Parts: sequence; structure tokens; C-alpha cells
Amino acid sequence: MDTLLAPRLVNDVFGDPGLYVDVREARRALLFDLGELRPLWPRHLMRLSHVFVTHTHMDHFAGFDHLLRVILGRKPALVLTGGPGFIDAVAHKLAAYCWNVAHRYPVELRLEAREYDGADTLRRARFSSRHRFAREDDTPLPVTGGLLLDEPALRVRATVVDHGTPCLAYLIEEAARPRVDPARLAAAGYTRGAWLTELKQAVLRGMPDDTPIEMRWRDRDGDHSARQTVGLLRAQVLDLVPARRIGYVTDLCFTAANVAALEHLMPAPDQLYIEAVFRQRDADHAERKHHLTAHQAGTIARRLQAREVIPFHFSPRYADAPDALREEVRAAHTGQAP
Repeated sequence: MDTLLAPRLVNDVFGDPGLYVDVREARRALLFDLGELRPLWPRHLMRLSHVFVTHTHMDHFAGFDHLLRVILGRKPALVLTGGPGFIDAVAHKLAAYCWNVAHRYPVELRLEAREYDGADTLRRARFSSRHRFAREDDTPLPVTGGLLLDEPALRVRATVVDHGTPCLAYLIEEAARPRVDPARLAAAGYTRGAWLTELKQAVLRGMPDDTPIEMRWRDRDGDHSARQTVGLLRAQVLDLVPARRIGYVTDLCFTAANVAALEHLMPAPDQLYIEAVFRQRDADHAERKHHLTAHQAGTIARRLQAREVIPFHFSPRYADAPDALREEVRAAHTGQAP
């Protein structure tokens, strides 16, 4: 298990868009878009720490109610981020229900809605089940380079693209991270323990090499303890897993401005999840609907120099020929003639 992030589409290629990203070692997850969520079990939804919504068309936001029903009274907090008008959309959703008993639930649910419009601030509002989800506006956060989530192990960035309405495209960045080499661990005479997690976190946070690590472990000879430094232990037992970049792009027109925005946000992604709604022969229809054709999706992937392309959000009109869409994406991505 070399990578920290495990992304997967929520639905099949003809279903509602959505990307579930399991953050393995942290026992949490991120979700991109809130369409149909029934393929995700309650335990998957309970792992969520952050939800990122591209825009509030129904196939991207109708699952908010399902998510709320699962986590209400069970989960203490969740952060939701979207584009222009997103805070109002969340507030209207919550205002549609009667909350006369929600304040009695033993677990308070605190929702934070964040709104990004491509500028240098992130508007915020809070909603608490203790207060019947009344809106409480909060101090805006500064934003640089579209950076919406900044943690030692991962980052999420966004840019605004045009879908006939503002829509967010997202980049998930997994930082280069330490990995335990079992052979070197054994050669050093250590076994696994909580100290390894402490060591990896210290490396991720860039702690000085002379930072002490209290080591405790158990083997066939009994319990052991020792104190070593981050620098020494890193050299003894850790390798470095390269950084990884994952793009999530859906619902946009094929315009020079949109392509330029994506090139600025996510050059050379390792994985690119991108909509491929229509075949190229139906490009006029795609333009009217403000969506990409499969050929256009592959062309964008080629422009971005994406290593791997995962197309999704296929129109149901091609239910009998999904491979035709995949082939158009592949051909454009590899530079073959349409």
C-alpha cells in the first residue's frame, strides 16, 4: 500500500459524477460532488472530513440530503466547499427542514460551508444542530493560488471554469511521504509500534533532524524502549514515496479560457478524472449543453500531459457503446487523429 490516497468513482460512468478519496492512514476521506450517494455505505460517509462540490446542479448536489441524514446525530463536524452561491445553497437546503428536536441529539453536528469564487478569499458560514442549523457567518479565510485545503500530507486546489455557470475544477495533491522499509526496520532490530507513526508525522511536518522520538516496541524478547532522533531513524528505516497529483474535472465548456485555467491548475497530473459526456460526432450538442466530448476530454488530457486518464459522466444515449467514448478519449490523449 504505497499511496496515501485511494480515489474511486462513486457511480459507474453513466451515473452521477462523484469521486471518493480514501485517506488511508488517517482513517478519513474526501468526497468530490454530492450526487447519487447510495453506492457509498454509511461507514464511508462517516469517514468524510471534507466535501468539495463543483456546482449545485442536481446531479452534483442532490445527495446532500442523504449525507445529512446519515451523519446527523452521529458525526460532530464536516466542512463543505463549493463555488459562488454555495453558502446560500447549503443554507436553503437546511432551512427546508424542521429542526425542533435536533438540538437534543447527544452528538452536535457542526457544518462549515465555504465558498470560493476564484478570488483571494474564502467566505465561510457555520451551521449547528444545537441551534437548528441557523446560519452564522464567519470570518473569511485568505486564499493563495486556489489552495482550499493545506495539510502536511495533502492539499486541495481549485479553479473556476465555465459551464454556463461557474463551476470548480479540483486538484488533489498527495505530498511526497515517508514509507517504512520492513527489511531495514528488521535489520535495525526494531519492530512496528506507535513510534513509527510519530516518526512519519515528524518527517511530514519537516521537524529538525535532532527532534527526539521516544520508541517503544515489543518482540519475542519482551518490551523495549529507546530514544533516537528523527534524522537517524529516517535514514535507518524510511523510504520516500513520490508526490502524486489527481485532477477532478467535470461540467465545463471546451473553450480556450477553460483549458488555460486547467493548464495553470494541474500541469502533468498523475491521474485525471475528466468528463467525456458526448461523442465527437455530437459536438454541436455538447456545445449547447456546455459539456465536453470524449475527443475534447482526451485533447485536454494531452494538453495537461496527464499520465493516466479516467473518463466518466457519459451520456446515457451511449449506454450500449461506452467503449466508443473511452476510445475517443484514448485516441485524443495519445495524439491519434479523430
